[in-house]
Amino acid sequence: MADGSDTTLTAEQTPSGSVPNGLVAGIRSFAAGHGGAKAVIEYVGKRGARIVLVGSDGAWGDQFAEDTVVAREACAQAGVAVENAWERELMDQMRPSNDLWRSMARRTMAR
Repeated sequence: MADGSDTTLTAEQTPSGSVPNGLVAGIRSFAAGHGGAKAVIEYVGKRGARIVLVGSDGAWGDQFAEDTVVAREACAQAGVAVENAWERELMDQMRPSNDLWRSMARRTMAR
C-alpha cells in the first residue's frame, strides 16, 4: 500500500509548469494599482483556473492560469492573499464599474 490513506480525496499536486512572469506581473500590477488585493481561484475545467482579484478600493479583475497550482503559486509570488471561498465581506467590497458591466454584457452576447 502506498503512503497515506487510500480514502483521501485530495492528491498531492505538483506544478505542471513554471509560473509565467507575465501572470505574476499582472497580479502584482493590479494589487499595486488598487491599494492591495485579495484573490479567489476558480477551477474552470480544461481552460485552467481563473484568478479573480478584488482590490482594496473595490475594483476587480481577473487573470487566467493553466491550473490551480500555477494560480496559487503566481498569487504567492505576487504577494496577494488567496481566499478559500467567496466570503460575504469580500463580495461586499467589490464595486464593478459601468465599463465592466458593458464589457461583461458584450462577452455574454458574443457567445
